[in-house]
Amino acid sequence: MNMHDTEDMPPDVDYDEDEPSFSDPEDFVDDIDDEELLGDLLREKPQEADGIDSVIVVDNVPQVGPERLEKLKNVIHKIFSKFGKITNEFYPEGPDGSTKGYIFLEYGAPTQALDAVKNADGYKLDKQHTFRVNVFTDFDKYMNICDEWETPEKQPFKDFGNMRHWMEDPDCRDQYSVIYESGERTAIFNNDPKDPIVAEERARWTETYVRWSPKGTYLATFHQRGIALWGGEKFKQIQRFSHQGVSLIDFSPCERYVVTFSPLMDTKEDPQAIIIWDILTGQKKRGFHCESSAHWPIFKLWFSFYNYFRRYPLSKTHSLLQSMGLLDKKSLKISGIKDFSWSPGDNIIAFWVPEDKDIPARVTLMQLPSRQEIRVRNLFNVVDCKLHWQRQGDYLCVKVDRTPKGTQGVVTNFEIFRMREKQVPVDVVEMKGDPESKNAFAWEPNGSKFAVLHGESPRINASFYHVKNNGKIELISKYSVTVMNGALAFVDTSDCTMMNIAEHYMASDVEWDPTGRYVVTSVSWWSHKVDNAYWLWTFQGRLLQKNNKDRFCQLLWRPRPPTLLPLDAIKAIKKDLKKYSKIFEQKDRLSQSKASKELVDKRRSMMEDYRRYREAALLQHQEQKAARLELRGGVDTDELDSNIDDWEEETIEFFINEEIIPLGETGCVRVRRVCEAGDCVVVLLLNCWRLCCSGVILTWQFPPPFRLSGGVVIQHIMNFNKKTCLNSACVVFVAFIFFCVCFCFRL
Repeated sequence: MNMHDTEDMPPDVDYDEDEPSFSDPEDFVDDIDDEELLGDLLREKPQEADGIDSVIVVDNVPQVGPERLEKLKNVIHKIFSKFGKITNEFYPEGPDGSTKGYIFLEYGAPTQALDAVKNADGYKLDKQHTFRVNVFTDFDKYMNICDEWETPEKQPFKDFGNMRHWMEDPDCRDQYSVIYESGERTAIFNNDPKDPIVAEERARWTETYVRWSPKGTYLATFHQRGIALWGGEKFKQIQRFSHQGVSLIDFSPCERYVVTFSPLMDTKEDPQAIIIWDILTGQKKRGFHCESSAHWPIFKLWFSFYNYFRRYPLSKTHSLLQSMGLLDKKSLKISGIKDFSWSPGDNIIAFWVPEDKDIPARVTLMQLPSRQEIRVRNLFNVVDCKLHWQRQGDYLCVKVDRTPKGTQGVVTNFEIFRMREKQVPVDVVEMKGDPESKNAFAWEPNGSKFAVLHGESPRINASFYHVKNNGKIELISKYSVTVMNGALAFVDTSDCTMMNIAEHYMASDVEWDPTGRYVVTSVSWWSHKVDNAYWLWTFQGRLLQKNNKDRFCQLLWRPRPPTLLPLDAIKAIKKDLKKYSKIFEQKDRLSQSKASKELVDKRRSMMEDYRRYREAALLQHQEQKAARLELRGGVDTDELDSNIDDWEEETIEFFINEEIIPLGETGCVRVRRVCEAGDCVVVLLLNCWRLCCSGVILTWQFPPPFRLSGGVVIQHIMNFNKKTCLNSACVVFVAFIFFCVCFCFRL
């Protein structure tokens, strides 16, 4: 618009109109708060407590004067600087210039302060000073605690049923898990010598494989988001642990904790590669970093004292932890350690360190928590060592591979430590072999025998040794076995006899059941894509079953918990085993046929019905006792014949007279009279040699006192030869003699 345009506008246009009002009406209510209107600006507003989340307060610090303050600062700085850079520190002082017993330290980041609280809280500086460390911001939390006690909300109890139900099986059958169809189906079977019995079967129960807990209480299944634990009679879900990409797990021996590993979840601020979980509560106890999963389990737990465990050596410093905290707040520093193992029966740890220049390799036994070395064994020219504990912890075998100077090849020694003897003596078993020879070692489950496999393919030697109490190791027997793909040799170690030699072609796994009575060999689909099946054998090597499963993957026996019986009861059972063997053999015979099993089940059902009827009848009889006493005049007839101790024994003597009556050439009659209170018994023996080659024996018993009117009881036993035939005359003659004798006695 220009000046010419304004000049051409009509003159009647009014420009004095009222402007719009932006004021709020009188009844307006402002319902918009500052957070909604200026939320982004308020969030950037400086806070009063900014910066103090990196400050920690250390209490129970020694109170020192100005002359020792510098020394105290050096000690504090040395302890707390390993958690991060300390940017500021403050030591409050009293009127006399001495410290007050607490200090303030500021780190560069809040995560460093949290790390200091987690690791330094409870640090024992000396006998009189143990640090208590808190974040400075915790004081607001503690100040806001209510003075009145509030009762925690009661959590509902979840009943998962009998967690040991499979132990109550009347036939004492063990269970095992089977994964087949390339992991699509998972089943739990009750082991039976004839046919396995399905206890539970589900589709896609796990995504990879399953794992039993050490006592068989839980079954762990693997999933992309974590693991799940199942248990109880119907295998209900007990607990879930969220750990993305979990691939490995390990249980504590007491089944209280489970350790999970995932290569996907790990950050510097929040270590999550390895997580320890509480099984009962499902809570995360602690997380750790992990450089590699090459050594698993990365945590080795103490069998005897479950509140101790130790990390696998990933560096020169090992972490010995107690109740998820560092034991005595100190690491166990062992330079160059290669491997270690806990004793299954004592608070002892064994580890070995390789050679370093002129320092020989050594195997050390250390007592914990005192950390005292109770035995050190020096070794030379060592290539590798393996530690094998006997199940009860009575012996430790160290398999030592070394190359002696001036010789070619590898020499394998087995160093046997006698843990129960004074100063822990060591016995040595030496085996010479080729560098490519394979050596394997194993202790028997209960006892002091061990077996060694050594030699070269295709013939492998199996040697059996016995550790004697007299300080010697005796070679019991040695076998040479031809190695084939799936060859099996069953040996009785009591007398080292070969019970059987069999074969399961391409067998990839061998699994013994918890009792040692059965063994399973299997061909896994994970190893071979054909002939996938598992076979069940007895311990003598007799094949019982061949179970072919489509794309069979894995079989695991369900472990049994330790027995609750004392040693005396176990010895008594072993002593009387022959007495129980008859019952077991009878059950085995009945289980051989299906008809016998049905008959046994029917009889058991009838017996249960009888027991219920008998209990009901006894209850009714007891309820009617008052009525019986009333009808019988107060006399308790139930107790008349019940006391056997009040019975009296009486002996009665009999007088016997014997008389022989000749009957001519045909034989004789022997009459024996037994008289007792008028009773008379006559035994008549007729030997008719001419008439019956085998003889005829007739026995008559007469009622007292020979009165025929009272009835005659005749018992006769006749033994005739098949070629003998008595005609009617013989029968008449015998009858005549009988009546004659009767007439004589009558007179």
